[in-house]
Amino acid sequence: MNWRLLSRLSVYSTKTQLRQYTATGNHQLSNLDNYGAILEQFPEGIQMAFAYGSGVFKQQGQSDTQVKKNMIDLIFVVDDSYKWHHKNIKQNKKHYSCLKYFGAKQVANIQEKYGAAVYFNTKVQCAGREIKYGVISTKQLITDLLDWSTLYVSGRMHKPIRILIPPTKTELCSAMQINLENAIHAALLLLPETFSEEELYEQIAALSYDGDFRMKFGEDKNKITNIVKPNMAYFRKLYEQILLKEEHVKWSIKQGVLEQYPNQVSQFHHLNLLPKTVQSNLLACMHRRPGKYPDLEEIIRQLAFDSNCADYVRQSIAEIVKESSRSQSIKGIFSAGIVKSVLYSSRKVQKMMDSKK
Repeated sequence: MNWRLLSRLSVYSTKTQLRQYTATGNHQLSNLDNYGAILEQFPEGIQMAFAYGSGVFKQQGQSDTQVKKNMIDLIFVVDDSYKWHHKNIKQNKKHYSCLKYFGAKQVANIQEKYGAAVYFNTKVQCAGREIKYGVISTKQLITDLLDWSTLYVSGRMHKPIRILIPPTKTELCSAMQINLENAIHAALLLLPETFSEEELYEQIAALSYDGDFRMKFGEDKNKITNIVKPNMAYFRKLYEQILLKEEHVKWSIKQGVLEQYPNQVSQFHHLNLLPKTVQSNLLACMHRRPGKYPDLEEIIRQLAFDSNCADYVRQSIAEIVKESSRSQSIKGIFSAGIVKSVLYSSRKVQKMMDSKK
């Protein structure tokens, strides 16, 4: 962990800020009465849980009735993947594909060593709703939030989520906040001088989709707009305080318009605060000659003066998403099983076809 990141982490390490974050924090805290029946079906050991997606937040063109019928997407964060899967296989054996017969140790290995370090069980009937739940270790979630190593779960946390079990670990709370700040820095590098609040949130939402092969085949073509438009208030709650503190952007709140003045100073500021994996990809993009790589700070200074800076940043982020989405999709065939994978994919394709009508 570099010193810049360490200093950013320390900013969020006071008890007051942690209490404020978990009590009224940037992500929507849920009334557990709504999801308690679901959580009761799972073993102890979940350090944090959140729900997301169209089964939780209304999307453009959906009624409240449709939202209640949609599958609920969940993420469970656990300290010890093996111990948790061991208990869950005993308690909810039917949730797993044939991989359960290899034992909890192998399930945990598949979770942590392949794809985006998350293990999904999908199309599970639970407490009267259809759910999909992913399991990720606390350690790997923190890495993804800080470094965008896969931009898979961290990308989902750029958008509104409903926290069911609030995090208590200081490092995780800090990493969640830094992940949101990283999204602002990346989005501002990709946006023009003047843009609307809605365009900002659409750019943030798009970060974890650019490069995803499923956006070309298998996803609603209007997915990003459908996510942002009905949930502007939730997006504002996520990013309002960060934007107000960001000195390189001016926000006219009543007009819903933001202005920035892209120059080498602001470009360097944002580039310097991008996550580690994005910066590594930028280094590879900018220096293709064999031999010794130049210093990262030197490359960032060069990019700050480069008129194609936004293109390099977009490419660097897309490379992360491309790799993690491909490998996670392959893993999903095995973790969900062939039948569930086909059913899940066919539903996605149907949404895509409906969006073209």
